[in-house]
Amino acid sequence: MRFAMCATNSFLKSLGVEIYASGHRRWPDEAKALAVSMTLEAGATVNAVAERFGILPNQLSAWRREAKQGKLVLPAAEVEEPVFAPLVVCEVAEEEARPEVTSQAAPIRIIRGLL
Repeated sequence: MRFAMCATNSFLKSLGVEIYASGHRRWPDEAKALAVSMTLEAGATVNAVAERFGILPNQLSAWRREAKQGKLVLPAAEVEEPVFAPLVVCEVAEEEARPEVTSQAAPIRIIRGLL
């Protein structure tokens, strides 16, 4: 478990999290926003993301609440560049001869008041 904690600390330091000897951590808004945005990805759970960041799920839920209230700004979603679909223009084909459909419909009589 000690190896995992070291890996977590180095991961957090790479995000700019200040870790004090007492165990207290100061989280920059960018690191909070990253954690919250990771919970919004397909298939992600608050518990899994919280574990990766070494925090309790309720702390991450509080950050999500801040983001929902507009107190924490999330990074913009990556938008793919628009692409153009190729357009293929074909010559108009002559209409094919369609077989003529004829029917001999029988007249229908409706008699009211029999029932």
